[in-house]
Amino acid sequence: MKPAGVPSIISNDVVMRGNVTSSGEVQFDGNLEGDIKASSLIIGDKASVRGEVVCETVIVRGRVEGGIRARSVSLASTAHILGDILHSSLQVESGAHFEGNCRHSDDPLSESASKDFRKARPATTASAPPRPVTSGHDDHPAPRPAAANEAPSFLSQSRSPLR
Repeated sequence: MKPAGVPSIISNDVVMRGNVTSSGEVQFDGNLEGDIKASSLIIGDKASVRGEVVCETVIVRGRVEGGIRARSVSLASTAHILGDILHSSLQVESGAHFEGNCRHSDDPLSESASKDFRKARPATTASAPPRPVTSGHDDHPAPRPAAANEAPSFLSQSRSPLR
């Protein structure tokens, strides 16, 4: 077992584009457009990550737009997740916002688990048109924009590595 180092702290006034990699603990409070990989990660209340998060343990208090793969995932009441989660352990506090799919895995950090998760995800094909917006809910049709049947950009095949 390697000795514990000093946690890296990225403050809320930092805006980054690119990937962040650490073999230790990271407290991230800034804005990141890119992936972040660390042993342990805390995404602060005001933090925003647009990309993949891969960690042993992650606590999300802020916003993540992209996939999360971690052995232990904790979503605080202030968390806002737009993407998929592959985990061994998941804890969600009341008030957390999560839009996506989650799936348990004994080893979510392995490449094979990631590939299996991508395969399990249904793909839209020309032979299987998307369901109508009002299917099964004709008594309460929800107004939607014209592109309601399209997946949001953060769920696209090219955006999330969990597919």
